[in-house]
Amino acid sequence: MALAIGTQAPEFTLKSKTEDGLKDFSLSDHKGKDNVVLLFFPFAFTSVCVEEMCIMRDRLAQFSELDAAVYGISVDNPFAQEVMAKQDNINFPLLSDFNKVVSESYDVLYEDFIGYKGVAKRSAFVVNKEGEIIFASSSDDPKQMPDFDAIEQALSQ
Repeated sequence: MALAIGTQAPEFTLKSKTEDGLKDFSLSDHKGKDNVVLLFFPFAFTSVCVEEMCIMRDRLAQFSELDAAVYGISVDNPFAQEVMAKQDNINFPLLSDFNKVVSESYDVLYEDFIGYKGVAKRSAFVVNKEGEIIFASSSDDPKQMPDFDAIEQALSQ
């Protein structure tokens, strides 16, 4: 079961790869400044994961207007994520949880996913400026998309 609404979001620092190289992103960088949307997804380049990231790409302006920074998180390495981001014009950072620490701390890590151990469940969290989780959803069905309207609604309150 994913972390509950009202829980303090676990701090993390993860890497993203861009043309400029590897860059660290920390949740604490947003404290007091921005809301944060975290979208955990199982695997880069899979059809549903690409669709999810593209939906967010196309709605990013709406979320930016609500003072929200958006991050996609998977256990893929940052180099694979960079290729996916370029290929699909993803306009927000994809963060590598290669060591599976963050997925585990948010309680969204499959123990076994079609024979693979330690893959992030399709999950979404909204963390407010104070670092509290104000929206949480996680599905054991990797084909179930997060409710983007509900995420936006949580940011609007």
